[in-house]
Amino acid sequence: MIVKMKVIYLVLIFFLFQCFNVYADAKISNYQDYKITKKKFDLTEISAGFNYPWGMTFIDDVNLLITEKKGKLFKFNVNSKLKEEVNHNLKIVAIGQGGLLDVLYHDDHVYFSYSHKIDKKFSSTAIAKGKLVNNSIKNLKVIFIANPKIKYSDIHYGSRLAIKDNYLFASIGERGKGMIAQDPTKHPGSIIRINLDGSIPNDNPKFVDRPNWLPEIYQIGVRNPQGMTLSPFNNQIYISNHGAMGGDFIGVISNSGNYGWKKVGWGGKNYSGTKIGDGEPFKEEFDQPLISWVPSIAPSNIQFYDGEMFEEWKKNLLVTSLKFQMLIKLELKNNKIENEEIILRSCKRHKKPCYQIGRIRDIEIDKSGSIYIITDESNSPLWKISKN
Repeated sequence: MIVKMKVIYLVLIFFLFQCFNVYADAKISNYQDYKITKKKFDLTEISAGFNYPWGMTFIDDVNLLITEKKGKLFKFNVNSKLKEEVNHNLKIVAIGQGGLLDVLYHDDHVYFSYSHKIDKKFSSTAIAKGKLVNNSIKNLKVIFIANPKIKYSDIHYGSRLAIKDNYLFASIGERGKGMIAQDPTKHPGSIIRINLDGSIPNDNPKFVDRPNWLPEIYQIGVRNPQGMTLSPFNNQIYISNHGAMGGDFIGVISNSGNYGWKKVGWGGKNYSGTKIGDGEPFKEEFDQPLISWVPSIAPSNIQFYDGEMFEEWKKNLLVTSLKFQMLIKLELKNNKIENEEIILRSCKRHKKPCYQIGRIRDIEIDKSGSIYIITDESNSPLWKISKN
């Protein structure tokens, strides 16, 4: 009898360990529990007048390209403060969350993600490539358009870009269509990987072990990933993803992976208050986020800090928040969140210490380690965080 009880006890312990291990990397977090950084820094407004900017990228040590959602593109010198409009002929529909979105400079080429206007009723997330010549985008070529085209939807385009090993990765939002993210014969709700010229890598999942997937799809099951970055420390690509009412997350991109939307909601609920799927926040069959926020913080872009100006932040992931107008720092070790900290937060939503900023949309870091942020506002400044 004693032997039997011991066996049952050991089996139970093993079962509980396995259940814990399934979700060991998934952490539900509340930003209200975070401490405010004690690190001193200067927050400086270096330019104003951007109209709902969305993406930015350094083209050299001092010049940024900055997109505005309604379609304008600017080159801005962070030293001289010279702001110049750059001409382009992208076919953009700027409604709702759509417009001219992310921009990425790489190897003398500029890559854009945007909501592509198909006709009066339909639009898709698209990617184009061109060269910057005398404040104009030349040799512009559309290299990807998500299928199927979506009717009467102006939300969830995703649209962040990252380059790794000469492959272009892009996040494609599910356009508010929910379970479409579980259909790998459609692009919405996926992460795609293409070559820099728009051709398709021959080792994408379709050609290895997912014959029913579209050839561009690398991973499925995301909702609206508006942040993406390549870590210089482990060469992995990370995304931030919007949940519904709770369930925003940070995760790692994986070949043939599936984050589970809309079978799981990562701790969130539908806006009606009903549960997502069967209400379980995570399931063993799906990829697990590194962290999931309840309540939602509405994360936009993310960047790893690799500068010398704030040495104690090195290797930390910086996360922008639209909803609560914050810049958050996550300390990662072996892809586990060890500590969370708020660098800055808006006085519109928080008590002191706070700053007069708004909904933070994008973040870039220059070679000196200074941090630049733009906000999702009609008269948005470009802000600079530097050493005090």
